[in-house]
Amino acid sequence: MEDVKWMFRKCGFPILIFLFVVIVGTVCWEKLKTEKPQSVAEEVWEPPVEIENSEEVSVEETDTESSMESVYWFVPQSEECLITDEEKKELQSMVLSAAESVSEIYVDIVISDAPNYSSGISDFTSEQRKVVVEHLGSKGLVSVEEDTNMQNYEKIETFYAEYLDGHDSMVTVFDVHRDGLLGAVTFIYRKNKLQTYYIGVRWKEGGVPEIQGTSVSDVAEIKLTEKGYFIYAYEEVMAHAGLREYWRIKPLSDKCRELTEKYISGLSYVNYNVLVTNWDSSNVEDILMPCMYEDIYRISTGENLKTEDWKIPAEEYERIMTTYFPVSVEQLKEHCGYAEGSNSYEYEMIYASPYPPFGEVVDYTKNADGTITLIVDGVWPDYNSDLAFRNTVVVLPFEDGTFRYLSNSIEQIELELPPIARKKG
Repeated sequence: MEDVKWMFRKCGFPILIFLFVVIVGTVCWEKLKTEKPQSVAEEVWEPPVEIENSEEVSVEETDTESSMESVYWFVPQSEECLITDEEKKELQSMVLSAAESVSEIYVDIVISDAPNYSSGISDFTSEQRKVVVEHLGSKGLVSVEEDTNMQNYEKIETFYAEYLDGHDSMVTVFDVHRDGLLGAVTFIYRKNKLQTYYIGVRWKEGGVPEIQGTSVSDVAEIKLTEKGYFIYAYEEVMAHAGLREYWRIKPLSDKCRELTEKYISGLSYVNYNVLVTNWDSSNVEDILMPCMYEDIYRISTGENLKTEDWKIPAEEYERIMTTYFPVSVEQLKEHCGYAEGSNSYEYEMIYASPYPPFGEVVDYTKNADGTITLIVDGVWPDYNSDLAFRNTVVVLPFEDGTFRYLSNSIEQIELELPPIARKKG
């Protein structure tokens, strides 16, 4: 990844695109020669809101788990920086000092090739990221990673208030990425303009930090929602990225994070109907679609689905689906592409969805019958909403760690609901 970033900055975007096309074309050609064509579900809908320069945005799927990971090297660079060279030096010194304060956490990380840091620290754990975030927070710094509440988020609130009042202001956020890269993003409001000044830190062998590089980018807009999301958009949207970047700055309880990870994170709002229709055991057939199995398999096993000849053995398919939904084998055979001759179910792949929303559990109730009622907010940062819609999902946990989705209801709040996915045939 680091080699790609270097080539982008050194040689420009056209060369990166050329290499991307060549590589993808070669892979696709090989697959066409050796594999049977697979079934594909319908393309998904985008909400009817106007997005400036939307025709320039890539339709590739974005990674909602980490909106910030190493994106800054690909943001078009501003010709003029709002801060002085002296301020840049001070920020770099501050960032290196902060990195040195957490260097012990990186001491035992083996990096075979320092410039290619991503491959060297790919095993950097969520717990290690959390320790880094909390240590930086104890120093009074704003710090965050995707599975940990932001530390000292009040400084972002102060920055936003000063921005609204038209006062010059700056705030720096330390973002610990999955691969261990430490990024420091300074938001600057000056001369009625917004920019980010990004400093990337990588780790040499022995946990020695060094500045990987810096970038300056113009920001088109920022928004701090009442619920606690800081959402912003660059003047020029990056290729293969979301329309907006974001952090959740206000705390979410550890329990809500745990429930989100277990029950909600693996589900899609746009590829099938589990989250976008009102259903229970009486009308569960309405949500049965072949394409949903891939996500349910991943939720059940923690692994990506692999198939042989694009078929899924009936025994495996039925065991997983009847565990996770109140359905019968007969209902599955009728609605999920059962092939009697091979005693299997058809694998149906789905198109990648641009800018999909995601759900987060914000409240829950443990019921007397052993079920759990989850209150889930649909967050759609790319369309400037952290409460696009609200779901009530009821699940029944089992002793072996599996569970069953029993029902869902959904209420439109700030954005229109995605339409019902259409079944084939």
